[in-house]
Amino acid sequence: MEKIFVATSNKGKLKEIKEILKPIEIISIYDVLKNPPDVVEDGNSFEENAKKKGELLSRFVDGFVIADDSGLVVDALGGKPGIYSARYAGENATDLDNNLKLLNDLNGVPFEQRDAKFVCVIALCKSGKTIETFYGEYKGKIGFELKGGNGFGYDPLFVLDDGRTMAELSSDEKNRISHRREALSKLKKFLDNVSKNS
Repeated sequence: MEKIFVATSNKGKLKEIKEILKPIEIISIYDVLKNPPDVVEDGNSFEENAKKKGELLSRFVDGFVIADDSGLVVDALGGKPGIYSARYAGENATDLDNNLKLLNDLNGVPFEQRDAKFVCVIALCKSGKTIETFYGEYKGKIGFELKGGNGFGYDPLFVLDDGRTMAELSSDEKNRISHRREALSKLKKFLDNVSKNS
């Protein structure tokens, strides 16, 4: 397995994937396709969205494509923001907009009731078909203020057992424990087996 196309242009996500899957060459599919098709992520689950994205984009390149859908699931909000994590505060919301909306929606909820988890589902696709999906999650709580300058998304609000937020971890620390790490580790194991048996 020499290279894999990744269905994201998010630099933070690409960096994480490169670090976890090395020595495989990781290429953003958006650096290769001149006019990539718009993927409407209208599935009802992380898995549906990941598969939809991967299946569509894998028709346009020769090789494996991985697509992930990930987000934050907050118990006190009935699982929100969930599949709407990236656009929780609206279509063109920034990370800060989304974080502020989350804080507002959890206003008055005590810390012990602010359980949350990051979820990631990765679909491995080729020629328009899903070969396998991989699931990862990481549990924590939602804090009361943004802390830390690393990471992206909801990392500054996501509090770990040791009291630090995900955004206060180094990228090495985050990559050892993250939901994406868990899903990518399962993917890597699968790819190693494919390589051994091919």
